[in-house]
Amino acid sequence: MTLTNEDLLAISKLLDVKLDTKFQTELQPIKDEIRDLKVEINTVKTDIGSLKTDVGSLKADVNTLKSEMESVKASIHAINLHLENVTDRNIQLLAENYVPAAKKYEKAVPEIQAMQADIEIMKKVIAEHSEKLQRLA
Repeated sequence: MTLTNEDLLAISKLLDVKLDTKFQTELQPIKDEIRDLKVEINTVKTDIGSLKTDVGSLKADVNTLKSEMESVKASIHAINLHLENVTDRNIQLLAENYVPAAKKYEKAVPEIQAMQADIEIMKKVIAEHSEKLQRLA
């Protein structure tokens, strides 16, 4: 049995059809997976785009916070300078003036108490003299 060229061509076509069908059947799951991967890749691309936007927004927020922190630092520095140069100096001046005044007051307390006692005596004497003068009058 000899096969002619036409027979060989027909067998070749049959084999091609069977192979194409077989490849289509076997390759279809792979094609489906590739299609699913493409969808997932597009989703990832979208998510990355969203993340880029979020990162840009975060960068802007961080830059805003940095500038605000610089302002806060400057304010704190000014407050520290004020405390050091003005408030501390004023407290020192108050303390320097208070100590001598407190010592003077401590020394004057007995004198003040003596004067109060004298004033009380004078009030009594004046009251007595006023009574005597009224009786005489």
